[in-house]
Amino acid sequence: MEISLPVTLAVLGAALLHAGWNVMVKAGPDKDLETVAIAVGSGLIALLLLPFVPAPLPASWPWLAGSAAVHILYFVFLAGAYRHGELSYTYPIMRGGGPMIVALAGIFVFNEVPLFGQVIGVLLICTGILGFAYGTHDRRATAFAIANAVVIAAYTLIDAQGARASGAPVSYTLWFFAANGAVIGAYGVARRRAAVPAYLRRNWMRASLGGACAVVAYAIALWAMTRAPVALVAVLRETSVICAAVSATYVLKEKFTRRRVWATGAVLLGLIALRL
Repeated sequence: MEISLPVTLAVLGAALLHAGWNVMVKAGPDKDLETVAIAVGSGLIALLLLPFVPAPLPASWPWLAGSAAVHILYFVFLAGAYRHGELSYTYPIMRGGGPMIVALAGIFVFNEVPLFGQVIGVLLICTGILGFAYGTHDRRATAFAIANAVVIAAYTLIDAQGARASGAPVSYTLWFFAANGAVIGAYGVARRRAAVPAYLRRNWMRASLGGACAVVAYAIALWAMTRAPVALVAVLRETSVICAAVSATYVLKEKFTRRRVWATGAVLLGLIALRL
């Protein structure tokens, strides 16, 4: 099973949106509150759109619940990684480690055996992604990033199953974000009390923008997973590390080194191997 050009371009657009809201989290003054705000913002946007889409099939509901639970860890580890490390270091580890796990699991979970060219493409992209992350950094940042790579692989597999069982990937995505926003919002209030609503009142525009980016990016990814192999979509989506690296350079003033230029080249060659 191959991946078409329209699906490829859509997933690359999703990668850009995903990098965008992660830059917002890293640039925020309080990483924990920023992640909660974006989760709540995406949940409210999804809630507003739910009346206009059909409900996902009941077979997908257990996957929805499982994904919402796993995403608690995702946001906790995300905030921890950005609290202790640079975006251009932690983001590639999180986003690069997940697809490698998914690529292996996809063979057994979805019976999706990649073609030779696709294997080369996956290896090149993963090598480039991890190339961004090479170097000496805070061990806490590394630990959070690696833990989140495992979580990302877990929710990717869960949501791929859920989207396929739902009969309506966009509906599944909106229900997921609505549930996730409620769960993360409740978790945030339990930990930070009044700080959460206060932060949301001050930063509702940022929360709405970041939430919109998250909803659209993930809707595209889940839709693509119903049209192409899960492993290929997962890897393509993580080309967002290039967008994140460029944004980190110009927005967050992090360095874009020669090694990262080579890493970018490896990712682009991987895209060609995947038949861009």
